[in-house]
Amino acid sequence: MSNPVLTLPDVPGHAISIRAKALTFEDPASRLLLDRVRLVAPSDATALIVGESGTGKELIARLLHTLSARVAQPFVAVNCGALSETLIESELFGHEKGAFTGAMTSKPGWFEAAHGGTLFLDEVGDLPPSVQVKLLRVLQEREVVRVGARQPRKVDLRLVAATNVNLEAAVQAGRFREDLYYRLNVARLTLAPLRERPGDIMPLAHHFLDQYAKRLRIAPPALSAQARQRMLAHAWPGNIRELENVIHYAMLVCRDSRVEAADLQFPALAMKRGDTDTPAAPAAPTQLPSGAPALNRTGPAPSLEQALTALFQEGRPGLWEHIEETVFRSAYAYCEGNQVQTSKLLDLSRNIVRARTAQFGIHQAIQRTTDTGA
Repeated sequence: MSNPVLTLPDVPGHAISIRAKALTFEDPASRLLLDRVRLVAPSDATALIVGESGTGKELIARLLHTLSARVAQPFVAVNCGALSETLIESELFGHEKGAFTGAMTSKPGWFEAAHGGTLFLDEVGDLPPSVQVKLLRVLQEREVVRVGARQPRKVDLRLVAATNVNLEAAVQAGRFREDLYYRLNVARLTLAPLRERPGDIMPLAHHFLDQYAKRLRIAPPALSAQARQRMLAHAWPGNIRELENVIHYAMLVCRDSRVEAADLQFPALAMKRGDTDTPAAPAAPTQLPSGAPALNRTGPAPSLEQALTALFQEGRPGLWEHIEETVFRSAYAYCEGNQVQTSKLLDLSRNIVRARTAQFGIHQAIQRTTDTGA
């Protein structure tokens, strides 16, 4: 018997979202993950869900909660990457009246809101160092101290964290506390990208066909053999969220209740990264950042080691800052000024990318180039 499709409880209210809104366990890799979730769920062990954006990490967190003894208690989901750095401590741990300008009343944080249930911290790799320290204390002592308070408050909850950042690399780079990493990485659940679980592609496609057919009040269209082949060949860099968007558009343009391969529209970003069955366009000449060593266009491109050696031989001052700026400037330009995609490309948090692009004036430079039509 087929596995059911797992969906968010408030799907109709989230028409615009980067989250995956459905998950199934048809592929063998997904079935192994489901088995692991069933083993981990009954305990109160802190869980760390690792996976790319749009793979369904929140759905796995909700499943952990549903299968636990805390199912009757609140499930609270917080996106750490969306919280302002100036207010993140107040949001997570709460604050007392008068703790800061504008704090007119006392307010509990998300940890207190999840008391008795499960707190899901998404994009935990984006937490600033000061908050990482406080989170570590909460996990150790099982109590929170509101901003402006002196007395701690006990909290009883199960913490589930998720990230699309390589936390091991972040620890090595000094961007994430090692002791917090070990506190979070107790029950690790790795959610494979959609391209690595092809058995889930068609069940999810049929689910979205049914969902949008209900919204459009039409019968679900059929998928042609060519459309199926095209979908199975696609790399799905946007994972389940991209699949949903492709199905939604196909249903709007298809004819005679049948989706053809030509009705499938894939994002330009996916084409840039390379698709398995789409011929790649000729590469445009790469514009190097100012001061970058010139490449020999008539021969093979030099390796990174050769390019660095050339810089070492120049003996220029401020070499590391120059290299770092070049990396960020090139990555930001490659991602067409999209900070979210730049952070994914460099495997860094959005806070770091935002700070570096501001430090080097990269965003302003690209904006001026766009405005002048250069």
